[in-house]
Amino acid sequence: MTYPIIAKIAEGQGRRGTTIRATVNGVDITRDIAYATLKGAFEAGCDLVKESVDSKWSRIPMGESPAMRKAAATKTVNPVTVEFLNTPQLDLQSYVNARPESIIMNDLNWKFICRTVVRGGNILLTGPTGTGKSQTAIAVAKALGRELFYINLGATQDPRGSLIGNTHFGKEQGTYFNESAFVKAIQTPNTVVLLDEVSRAHPEAWNILMTVLDPGQRYLRLDEAVNAPTVKVAEGVSFVGTANMGSEYTAVRVMDRALLDRFVIAEIPHLNPTQESGLVRQLFPTIDPSVCNSLTEIAAQTRLECKSESAKIGTAVSTRSVVEMAGLIVDGFSLAECAEVAIYPLYSQDGGMQSERTYVKQLVQKFITDDTSENLVDDNSNNPF
Repeated sequence: MTYPIIAKIAEGQGRRGTTIRATVNGVDITRDIAYATLKGAFEAGCDLVKESVDSKWSRIPMGESPAMRKAAATKTVNPVTVEFLNTPQLDLQSYVNARPESIIMNDLNWKFICRTVVRGGNILLTGPTGTGKSQTAIAVAKALGRELFYINLGATQDPRGSLIGNTHFGKEQGTYFNESAFVKAIQTPNTVVLLDEVSRAHPEAWNILMTVLDPGQRYLRLDEAVNAPTVKVAEGVSFVGTANMGSEYTAVRVMDRALLDRFVIAEIPHLNPTQESGLVRQLFPTIDPSVCNSLTEIAAQTRLECKSESAKIGTAVSTRSVVEMAGLIVDGFSLAECAEVAIYPLYSQDGGMQSERTYVKQLVQKFITDDTSENLVDDNSNNPF
């Protein structure tokens, strides 16, 4: 078969009445094209072009002369760009309106993430631990009314088995291949596939994902044999990854640049104290406002200290930890008790009075007013607080 192929899209008659059909030089190839692709092209008033055996069908304006259409097909054009040109402009404000109250972020970030998912792109959510990256991906899928498949790459011990599947043998079935949930997910149109903890994945998982995430390929090879079958990624499938990046995350790997280039990146930073207080009050309406503010301020000051040039601590209190402590407060724990069980264990005691834990205890004491905590502050010293 000679490429590029130009398929003419039109209404036709089938056994079940009026349908949408595709023909190439009078030959019906409707069965070779997914119905969603046919319908989308027909409704957009477009024909379809396929530049190679492995490429996706892309839309081109209907009604142009064959020569013009062939010229358009042979140009070096990103198929995604052609798709965008034939898609109505997005209503970005509707995405903002659909954002759940539990997801607190600026409108720009939320619109950017939603737009990438709607366009079937790949986006990597980065930021410190406990900032809600996974929850954001789940919320975006729900807000857009899309099915979500969750793949935890950080917990994957067998990348090939988890992403492709395994061969089994049974007495009745003989040798058979059991495909993974990931294979099923990428064949479901308009799905969000959450690739959690991408930075903790085994390098073999990255290698498997290279063709899947590449906008010009979008396929998964089931075996390394020359003629091994491939699975095409369905239309509208969007991959949302999450990753921790930074020297404090010792179990993560430096991500391959070629893999990173297959994503656009959205940073999910820590919430500021006002935003974090709002989230805590939303989750725990009965919490004492002053204690709530103390929790978020303690967290904010640890984050500021971590960013300073001569930081005395290497770990910041996350939003996840703040929410956990707020739950303890509501259940009757004091602020001092919360700090004892939920903050201090995060910090080393090495160094005695110069240790990270001593520094954090001095910070927390500034917010404890009931004399329930050991006094570590020397009023005559040059204490930073």
